[in-house]
Amino acid sequence: MGSLFAELARQASTNARREVDTYVREIPEFAFLDSNPRARDETLEYAVWFRRRTVELSPDNSELTEGDLDYVSSIGELRAGAGISLDARQRILRVHTALMLREINEATDAQRGGGVDELMRMMSWFAPQGERGIGAYTQGFVTVLRRRLPYVEQVALLARSLLTGDSMAAELALVVGMELPECCAVTVIRVPDRPAGDRALDGEIEALVKSHQVPVAWCPEGGGRGGELIALVPVRPGAEETVPPHTGPDPVSDLVRDFARALGRPCAAGTAIAPRSDLADALDRARRISRAAPLRRASARLRPYTVADVFVELAVADLPFVDAWLRAVARSLEPGPDLLVTLDVYYRHDMHRGATAAALNVHTRTLDYRLRRVRELTGLDPGSTHGVRALSAVVTRSLSEAWR
Repeated sequence: MGSLFAELARQASTNARREVDTYVREIPEFAFLDSNPRARDETLEYAVWFRRRTVELSPDNSELTEGDLDYVSSIGELRAGAGISLDARQRILRVHTALMLREINEATDAQRGGGVDELMRMMSWFAPQGERGIGAYTQGFVTVLRRRLPYVEQVALLARSLLTGDSMAAELALVVGMELPECCAVTVIRVPDRPAGDRALDGEIEALVKSHQVPVAWCPEGGGRGGELIALVPVRPGAEETVPPHTGPDPVSDLVRDFARALGRPCAAGTAIAPRSDLADALDRARRISRAAPLRRASARLRPYTVADVFVELAVADLPFVDAWLRAVARSLEPGPDLLVTLDVYYRHDMHRGATAAALNVHTRTLDYRLRRVRELTGLDPGSTHGVRALSAVVTRSLSEAWR
């Protein structure tokens, strides 16, 4: 055994104790180790074992045995059984990897720059065997989740693991019977606060998962009864975000409408397309779009909005003085009869007078009167280029409840 490996073997117990102390200090869910000596001893025993096994196998580049992987898997089961969350699991893996690399560097430094060949052997062993160890740990972790969690919660974990780039996504996809998508339309359906007494959404979400077979997760708002439904709808790689309405089958729109119908209350949806490696950024875009989109019921042709639909409103949200001006324009419409609703329908029907009047169930002369009234109150002609630019933003900002 070379000097680098001898140094790592000599420091195994000390380094293992440092790892356990780091878990307790940096990961709140490990605080129980301070009050549970048996659990702390088991955690320390595993940390020491892994370091000694590393020193035994890495000099000859030997692989972890099936028995080794079974032990690692049992630790994953133990952690999941103790209630360790998905976020804490990710932090555990990051802390463990960072400390192992630190220990290797410290042992190298202790040799005063020597042992380069040994260091290269250690690093060439560490990456592939570390990956196998993480896979075994994940398999054990997921085994417990499969036994303890309802199917819908397993699907929600899959959605969250995809959004965070967690390697556990592959294992969870097998468990729930879904294929890992290469590219997704990340869709956020925003649900405002609902009156007390409204039924829970559990049944609607379960039905949505079963009928559409896509990863879905519900994220409640803090302190409120509303929240967001996040769905990852597989699309073909290279798909582009187009301006709805879409032509042909559209699984994203179908999912949004099905959920809105089951909900029976107004909601807003935003969607953004990205490959699996960029889903977190797509979620941020979809969330921003959903907050800028108007709230509508399923019966009002609810559809998922893209950045092409609300790029003006997204920009306005970050410019308080522009937003304040639009809000003042909205207030000036309050004396009129249903002027905001009229403008909404007018623009959704591409300013076609006949179609707008029919949708509003009024005579075209009544529509003309209302449009004149808008012009009188705001100084903006709804049919002019300037009027469309300003008043359509007023409508969308108002219906999104951004000014509530």
